[in-house]
Amino acid sequence: MSSEVQRPDDSPSTSGGSSDIEQRESSVPPEQEREHAQPKKKETKISSKTAAKLSTSAKRIQKELAEITLDPPPNCSAGPKGDNIYEWRSTILGPPGSVYEGGVFFLDIAFTPDYPFKPPKVTFRTRIYHCNINSQGVICLDILKDNWSPALTISKVLLSICSLLTDCNPGKISIREPNWLPCPLLLVSLQICICPRLEI
Repeated sequence: MSSEVQRPDDSPSTSGGSSDIEQRESSVPPEQEREHAQPKKKETKISSKTAAKLSTSAKRIQKELAEITLDPPPNCSAGPKGDNIYEWRSTILGPPGSVYEGGVFFLDIAFTPDYPFKPPKVTFRTRIYHCNINSQGVICLDILKDNWSPALTISKVLLSICSLLTDCNPGKISIREPNWLPCPLLLVSLQICICPRLEI
């Protein structure tokens, strides 16, 4: 009568059918389990005040977008560049009868969370020679600075810019560069806007 000798490899497993390695892997301290179950809160959480500002400005911008899409100003168009409602791109056609007639000008419009209580930042992307627009495209326009009002809209701003292209304001020359005079187009602008008797 032979008796079977149990080899070490055939040793019975621990209770529950799991090995020692599996038990060690499953034995996670309670502290770590709580950390995994409750992820850390983001430190960059938006405050309720900032969220309210974003909500107010976004609603106003959405409203203006609907209005300008339905009834755009003459020779103008504008809308978001992509998914960001606070970043717009505008196109202005040179006003008929002006030295810019036939030109196509692109502008960037940047809104802040404080809009409409603070003006948007509007700059020309297309190079333009104008006594109230500098080489960086910054526009010297009162309603974009101290004379801004929450009652104003982007449509009215674009209309004011078109008016500025037709009849510039020599009392507020924005260009301060030493090489601005040789440009023929600028000389034509100066002839119309500043000195009608300027010979070119």
